[in-house]
Amino acid sequence: MSPTLLHPPSRTQRLATRALRSVERFLHIEAVGGAILLLAAVLALVWANSPWAPSYHALWHVPAAIGIGDWQFSRPLHFWINDVLMTVFFLVVGMEVRREIHDGALSDLRAAALPLAAAGGGVVVPALAYLALNSGAATQSGWAVPTATDIAFAVGVLALFGRSIPASVRVFLLALAIIDDIAAVLIIALFYSDGLVAAGAVVAAGGIALVYALQAMGAGSAHAYVLPAIVVWFGLHELGIHPTLAGVVLGLMTPVRATASREAPLHMAERAVRELCADADGKPPPNGGTHPLRRLRWAQRELQPPVVRVQAALHPWVAFGVMPLFALANAGVGLDGVDAGHAGATAVTAGVFLGLVIGKPLGIVAASWLAVKAGWCRLPDGVSWRGVVLVGLLSGIGFTMSIFIGMLAFEDDSLLAAAKLGVLLASVCAALLGFAWALLAMRRRGGRDTPAA
Repeated sequence: MSPTLLHPPSRTQRLATRALRSVERFLHIEAVGGAILLLAAVLALVWANSPWAPSYHALWHVPAAIGIGDWQFSRPLHFWINDVLMTVFFLVVGMEVRREIHDGALSDLRAAALPLAAAGGGVVVPALAYLALNSGAATQSGWAVPTATDIAFAVGVLALFGRSIPASVRVFLLALAIIDDIAAVLIIALFYSDGLVAAGAVVAAGGIALVYALQAMGAGSAHAYVLPAIVVWFGLHELGIHPTLAGVVLGLMTPVRATASREAPLHMAERAVRELCADADGKPPPNGGTHPLRRLRWAQRELQPPVVRVQAALHPWVAFGVMPLFALANAGVGLDGVDAGHAGATAVTAGVFLGLVIGKPLGIVAASWLAVKAGWCRLPDGVSWRGVVLVGLLSGIGFTMSIFIGMLAFEDDSLLAAAKLGVLLASVCAALLGFAWALLAMRRRGGRDTPAA
C-alpha cells in the first residue's frame, strides 16, 4: 500500500515554504559573501600599507579597452569595476526591490510602515550628524556617505548567531537594508549626478523601449536583453547620471510573472516526461516537433518568474565576485595618504564615523519608536525592542554603498581617503557593537527556550 498524505499542504503553505527557502538561501549567500568581502577589504588595506603599495595603486590605473573596428572605448581598470561591474550589483538591488514591492515586505503598506520609518530615520539622522561636524562647502558634499547600510556585512554578523536570533529579526534587517538601498539610489540620482545632456536621455529611452519590445515579444532568455542593457548604460553615462543606475532601472523592469504561453509550464513538463519515458521503453514519442528534453528545460525555466530566475543566477556572482573585487579596488586606504592636517579631513572622518556608529542606530530606533507609538505600525512577532536596537547597530556597517557614495562626493583625494577611513573604522566598530549587543541579549534571556531578540 503506497503511503498517502493525510493533509496535503495548501497552496498558501507551499508558497510560504518556497518564500522561506528563498530568504534562507539569500541570507546564506549574503553571510558567506560578507566573509569574503571582509577578507578582500583586509587584503586591500594590508596591500595599500605595505612596501608593495605602489603596485596596488598602479594596478587599478591599468587601461582596458573594448572596440569594434576603429571605435575604441578605453578606461582604467578602476572604471570597469566601479562603473561597469557595479551595474550588475545595482541590477540585483533593483530586482530585490521589484520582488519586495510585488510580494514581499514592501507589498503591503502597513507591513512596510516599520522598516520604512526605520530606514527614514537611519538616513536623516546620520546625515544631520555628519553636517553637524561638516558645515564647510568643501566637506558638506559627503553628507550622504554615512546613510547607507552594507547588507552583506550586516547579515554576515547576524549569521554568526545562527538560530539564536529570530528569523523575524533577520527579515526586518533585510527589509530595512533594501529600503536603505532605494534611498541610496535616489540620493545618487538626485544629488550626485552631473549636468544632464538631452542626447543621453534619448539613447537611454531607446534602450528602455527595446526592453519593453522584447518583453512584448515574449523573449525569455536573459541574453536577449544584454544589448538593450548596454544601450541604457551608455545613455545614462552620456546623460550625466551615474551609469550604474542602469542596473536599477533594468531590475525594476524585470517581470515578476512567468512568460505567458499556450501551455502551462507544469503541464508541458509532465507531457515531456511522459514522452521521454515512452522513448526509453522503445516506443516512438506520441508527438513530433520540439524534442521533449528541450521542452522540459524550457518548462523548468519558466516555472519561476524572470525576476526570481535572473536574481538567483546573478546573486552568487555579485556576492562572491563583484563586491569583493569592489572592496579590493576601493578599500585600500593608505594611512600615510590620510592627511590629518588637511583642511576638513579630520572632520570628514569624524562625521562619517559619528553618522554610522551613533546616527544610524539612534535614527532607526527613534523613528521605529515614534511610528509604533503613533499607531502607524507595530513590532513584528518575535521582534523586541532589543532586536530593533540590534538591527540599528548592525545598520551602521556601511561599507560598500558608503564607499561608493564617497567616491561620488569627493574629488579631493585626501578627503576621499578620510571618508573611506571613517567608513572602515565605523563599520568595524558597528560590527563589534552589534556582536556584543547580541551576546548580551542572549545572556539576559539565560536559559529560556525562546530565541534572543
